[in-house]
Amino acid sequence: MNKTGCLFLLGFCLLATSMFAAAADKGRLSEAALDERLNAVRQDAKATEAAIKTAQKVTFFCANCHGEGGNSNLPEVPNLAGQNSSYLLEQIHKFGDGRRRNEFMQGLIKALSDEEKVSVSVYYASMNVKPAPVVNQALAARGRGLFFKICQRCHGEAGRGSEKIARLAGQKFEYVTSSLKRYRDGTGERLDPFMAANTKVLTDADIIALATYISTME
Repeated sequence: MNKTGCLFLLGFCLLATSMFAAAADKGRLSEAALDERLNAVRQDAKATEAAIKTAQKVTFFCANCHGEGGNSNLPEVPNLAGQNSSYLLEQIHKFGDGRRRNEFMQGLIKALSDEEKVSVSVYYASMNVKPAPVVNQALAARGRGLFFKICQRCHGEAGRGSEKIARLAGQKFEYVTSSLKRYRDGTGERLDPFMAANTKVLTDADIIALATYISTME
């Protein structure tokens, strides 16, 4: 499905679920309680299996933009596969309370139950990301040098992040490129002083090399 079709479908979904979102907000668990629930599910093999089965149904609409199993088919939409489940749940919290703003994401997340939010986080974390093939060895090698100079101290040598820091390994080239430019230039809604300080020295060519390497990491 192309971007226009994706947006149309998501818009239709928002219209269909908006009447239920306000009522669903009542009785929600706190952010801390949801985090505890996620930890409990991760420590129980049967609960994890049940969560994945639930999420396979719930993520029907997510797949239109983020792809089957969280590997996006749209260049500007991030992969969710392989992200840490705690990190994913934190982003769900942020979309839900407005700390991150995206009309479609906010509407869809408001329609999810607490248990579905946990299930979605567990599911995408369990999926394998599909890295891009290495096409330009020289460009990827340059990007690798930049990665270990600038990114690895927070995102890890393998680029897999942590509970609080995003996984970069295997992320979409276009998404990484645009995100780094927004951090560097101070545009967009996700402003971060630390990321701004670490990206301000990057040229457009540096960012292309860095995104090329990141997209090929497993």
